[in-house]
Amino acid sequence: MKPGKLINIRGKDLYVEVYGASEKDAILYLHGGPGESCYDFSVAQAEKLAENFMVVAIDQRGVCRSEGIGPDETFGLMDIIHDCEALRNQLDISKWSLIGHSFGGFLSVLYASEYPASIHKIILEGPTFDFQLTSRNLLRKTASLLTEAGNEAAAKDCLSLADTKKPMTIRELTEKYMEFSDLLGEERMKIYRYDLDSGVDYSFYTDEEWELFFDRSEVHYNRLREEGQIFKSLLPALKELPHEMLLLMGESDPVPCNTQVAVFKEAENASIYTVENCGHTPHYETPDKFTRIVNDFLGCSVLNK
Repeated sequence: MKPGKLINIRGKDLYVEVYGASEKDAILYLHGGPGESCYDFSVAQAEKLAENFMVVAIDQRGVCRSEGIGPDETFGLMDIIHDCEALRNQLDISKWSLIGHSFGGFLSVLYASEYPASIHKIILEGPTFDFQLTSRNLLRKTASLLTEAGNEAAAKDCLSLADTKKPMTIRELTEKYMEFSDLLGEERMKIYRYDLDSGVDYSFYTDEEWELFFDRSEVHYNRLREEGQIFKSLLPALKELPHEMLLLMGESDPVPCNTQVAVFKEAENASIYTVENCGHTPHYETPDKFTRIVNDFLGCSVLNK
């Protein structure tokens, strides 16, 4: 993996990695979280995809290796979108395709809605379009795993919360999921991964560096939760997008639940690819297949002359 560099975008240093020749079709990768970093995608996919594309991967504003968000600094969801568009202009890219993973899928829909002429095609990898629907489905899977772990009481409470009709904000529901999932301890990643042995080597940075990076990310996530815009459903926006879109998901991924998938199917130019024996992160759980799917969907013609 090659290290990136800091680029000042709209008055803030953004961590950016660029792979591949500038004359090739461009892809922007938008990571999930909020606050996860582009690190695992770059390790698993950047060099492979760079054979046919110019690949741009970023840590979003305030996340990990990007400059942190100060306590008196204004920051909201649309800052991420405007950063992406400013970066596209700064890199002199006429139009790029998006790969948005998880929350990055949410961002991809928002970006394409705000700047439709800047976007070619969209790959939505294990996306959420609606935090309430995703949180409820994550609670259901967590309840199943708590049952497997022998914690029947917590599993019952977790499942009850997933289907509750009691008044509750989406933020409260999301944070309750986080509390229940923490009860799984070292088994928590079973929610997301088909095989716990799949993963990425994070030793490129020290533990101390990762601790600093994720302290920044926590500020990013907290500020987005406080603002609340991430809790507005983007399902209606899907039908308005004219772009060709691919929903790419692992067969055991609970994030893009059945309701969201059904709405996506109604969108214009929408297609779905389900990856067998895979969870929430095909880009590193099934990396070769992911690369093939991206190449097939995006093609390799030149757009950026």
